[in-house]
Amino acid sequence: MTEPGPAAARHRVRDLGLEPGSRRPGPLNAITDVAGVRVGHATLNFGESVRTGITAVVPDQVDRAGGELAAGLFVGNGFGKLIGATQLVELGVIETPIVLTGTLSAFRAADALVSYMLARPGNENLRSVNPVVGETNDGFLSDIRSRPVTPEHVLAALAGARSGPVAQGCVGAGAGTAALGFKAGIGTASRQVPLPDGDGGVVGALVQSNFSGTLTVRGIRIDAWRALRATAAATAVGTGTSTGTGQSSEPRPDGNSAMIIVATDLALDARQLGRVAKRAVFALGGTGSDFAPGSGDYAIAFATGAAGPLADAALGPVFGATAEAVTEAILDSLFLARTTTGYRGHVRHAVPADYVLATCQAAGVA
Repeated sequence: MTEPGPAAARHRVRDLGLEPGSRRPGPLNAITDVAGVRVGHATLNFGESVRTGITAVVPDQVDRAGGELAAGLFVGNGFGKLIGATQLVELGVIETPIVLTGTLSAFRAADALVSYMLARPGNENLRSVNPVVGETNDGFLSDIRSRPVTPEHVLAALAGARSGPVAQGCVGAGAGTAALGFKAGIGTASRQVPLPDGDGGVVGALVQSNFSGTLTVRGIRIDAWRALRATAAATAVGTGTSTGTGQSSEPRPDGNSAMIIVATDLALDARQLGRVAKRAVFALGGTGSDFAPGSGDYAIAFATGAAGPLADAALGPVFGATAEAVTEAILDSLFLARTTTGYRGHVRHAVPADYVLATCQAAGVA
């Protein structure tokens, strides 16, 4: 169950005046600002114990027989089950959509993704395919051992993938995740990339946030325990109820991974995309990640641009755009998530946006 009613309204960090960096976002401020990239979700919110799902990033160019795109991978910490990683690194391409889910459902998702690709028109004689499936551990809020994801859920997310605005927060693979002591989920953002020769492009990012540390917004640290205590106390004063911590669960979970997907319409090769993916993982630190040893921190970057490649000397703006897009996507994955109660009554509370905004304003950064 999640917060009901108007009081649960959530806002992107940009709407609160807390956007990171100064580069211009794309029209949607989403990974779908990269033409030909679609996103679909299937959210599993069953009873009191299942809070999980599927998020599919579907580039048009791999959603057909024989399609592939240049891609790169960077592993910040390899405590995860990223299916398809070795072939991605070896060949520098992706040849399927990228699917995200919960840890113990990753293998079922991969099998469903293989079935999806075998069924694509023109693939009737396909004998090998490399499904790319990432995961984070949502076992605090969801009964992860039940492995509730079915092929139908995966196929629904793939079939429902659309361009345009992307649903964020407690949706798809973010239904049961938590980060930095708060409820988290799926977030996305983009940045326009002007280049010296007058041409430019777009970098878009999508994240599945589920990692530990202390939330940091524009350099200001927001301790989850203090923020939720302060919010609970303020609510109690306003309603005349008794005060408390506002927490029915520990505020700081162990690191349980982050999956970052970066797309660009610039013409980058696999080596350059590996460098972009590295900067995407670096951006976790700016939002407060403690890079816990039990966290699988991965970034996959792919390019849809056909010409090129771009000169290495021109990558600076791409790196900067990547860092900003990933940072904003992570923050939106938190600020758009809602308080969620799940498995065994465990609770993860939403970021108290008013408290964060007031703290940043007091520090002179909002």
